Amino acid sequence: MAKLRHIAITVPDPEKAAEFYERALGLKRVGTTDWEGAHGVYLTDGVMNLALLHYRKEEYAGKLGAGHVGVHHFGFIVEDVASTGQAIECCGGRHWMGEPAEGAGFYEVKYFDPDGIAFDITANGWKGSKG
Repeated sequence: MAKLRHIAITVPDPEKAAEFYERALGLKRVGTTDWEGAHGVYLTDGVMNLALLHYRKEEYAGKLGAGHVGVHHFGFIVEDVASTGQAIECCGGRHWMGEPAEGAGFYEVKYFDPDGIAFDITANGWKGSKG
């Protein structure tokens, strides 16, 4: 069974948003990202991660667009990415982007469900969260 492990929220200012969740709810910072498609901050409560992202390019933001503020996608940890991907597509899901990385590096494979809602899967957990 897949286990829900992160929620990604798009925000105008990831640092400002992170400060709020750290101070108001006690979440712990476990990482950052800064690449051509987005920049952001990763927080955790020890089980779930919260990704606070600001997309720079429409192609990575998906159908919601780079200006969207709010829930963007959620992610699952799975035992077998290949078979889970096949099951997703057999049930009407559609691959969006990403492929499993070689070795133990972190990666996400993103899909749209039949209603167009974005989610991702990985076999490697998010830093700070339980597998």
